[in-house]
Amino acid sequence: MKNSIKIIVDNRERNTAINEYLSSRAVVEFRTLNVGDYIVSDRIAVERKTVGDFQSSILNGRIFDQVQRLAEHYPRPIIIMEGDQKDFMLGRKVFVGAIVALYVDYNVSVIFSKGPTETAELIVSIAEHEQDDEKREPSIKGGARAYTTSDFQRFMIGNMPGVGPKLAKSLLSHFGNVRNIANASEEELMKVEKIGAKKAKGIRRVMDEKFDQGHT
Repeated sequence: MKNSIKIIVDNRERNTAINEYLSSRAVVEFRTLNVGDYIVSDRIAVERKTVGDFQSSILNGRIFDQVQRLAEHYPRPIIIMEGDQKDFMLGRKVFVGAIVALYVDYNVSVIFSKGPTETAELIVSIAEHEQDDEKREPSIKGGARAYTTSDFQRFMIGNMPGVGPKLAKSLLSHFGNVRNIANASEEELMKVEKIGAKKAKGIRRVMDEKFDQGHT
């Protein structure tokens, strides 16, 4: 079985338990990957996140950039969420909402894992299914991308409270640029479809409140 399965692992992934298990079950190749942590076929890249990583990536907005790039290069991207969901401190509604958004907006499936050993078992199982049943070899994709001004504008607005990538595009299309959004009143923001009073108030709060150095 080992000689028939190949897994490409990002060389920055240094979890010893996972790497040792993968090496015992597959031919492992360590490479510097631009997207994904583990490549198991030409259509599936796996991103591993602990519950804490997932929470941090929501707070700093990196999750949307990561999954967008993942989905651009692999049609069936997967996030393996490792750890106890009770450790997610932002609340159940935020947790479920983020997972739903990953699937609906980016076609990213989330699989839950109790720990590194189970994560490794899942990665091998996915690789076996792809390479034994489908005969799909892992393929590195996603070279360094040159981001456009429009990309950065969507990232900026997409990280506002309750916005996300689709509403960011709607806001930018309506107002034309980031400056106009920043200057818009709550009433003007609410003229954009799906921007209600709560979201408009959240956007204005981020724009207007004084920066608190104690929370950096």
